[in-house]
Amino acid sequence: MNFLAKNAHIRILCTARCAFKKDLKPAQELLESWGLRVSYGKTIDAKYHQMGGDVALRTADFQNALNDDDIDAIWIARGGYGTVQLIDGIDFSAFTSTSSAHRAKADFKKLIIGYSDVTVLHSHLQGLGISTLHTFMPLELKNKPQSSIDSFKTALLGASQTIEIQNEHQLKPQELQAPIIGGNLSILYSLLGYESFPKTDGCFLFIEDIDEYLYHIERMMYGLKRAGLLKNLKGIIVGGMSDMRDHEIPFGKNAQEIITDLTADYDYPIIFNFPAGHVKDNRSLKLGEEMQVSILKDHITFTY
Repeated sequence: MNFLAKNAHIRILCTARCAFKKDLKPAQELLESWGLRVSYGKTIDAKYHQMGGDVALRTADFQNALNDDDIDAIWIARGGYGTVQLIDGIDFSAFTSTSSAHRAKADFKKLIIGYSDVTVLHSHLQGLGISTLHTFMPLELKNKPQSSIDSFKTALLGASQTIEIQNEHQLKPQELQAPIIGGNLSILYSLLGYESFPKTDGCFLFIEDIDEYLYHIERMMYGLKRAGLLKNLKGIIVGGMSDMRDHEIPFGKNAQEIITDLTADYDYPIIFNFPAGHVKDNRSLKLGEEMQVSILKDHITFTY
């Protein structure tokens, strides 16, 4: 992943639900305080039903940002639903352009930032060998603790970071290193069978989700398993499984138990409670990049 330098240009736009400039000012001010330039796409302040403009406008707005040599990163304003409507209409060849004289590295690739519905973009770009930044959305900034903001700044501007959690499930001590891929489980499940799903062999798979019925979590995990996508992983890292739902007659397992049972055939570690996803303290992840995981008796550290 290539990181942003002082005076880099971030474009904020919508690929899914609508967002308005007045609500994005705190995010703009934060980025500018870090020495970055900020602009808005034409989808900001646009509204088409729930969306930030119709499919044509959202596709053109994203494509224009990709093609603009002066834009170094694209931060998606909010999630919801809608990015999948654009994915087949976008020409991603702009990512590998090296024509800009102002770029210090010939392998520069424009940075895509966001999570949740943005998993459509994360996943597609991971399949192309392009890393992306999984982090909170601009509209969520006012609800984020300083730890999330610090993690975002660190990931955005290039320093490595280490996150530590407790080894609550007595995983055996071991040292692991592999690229981390993934994102929102529901979005990943919806991409099964498409070129947009990245290769999983030899990788850590990160998953998270919100507001799903427990039986649906099991259905999605079965889908990934039956497609052979869980078989050759280095490990699974599970973020927030937030606000799970159940029926009047209980399903009988929580999300952790479902994931544990469906991965019992595999010898790699399943690590729960990583602070990322639909959780208040949503730390930033460099998807497509190497992560070092050190599992010790009492705690687990992640360095990337």
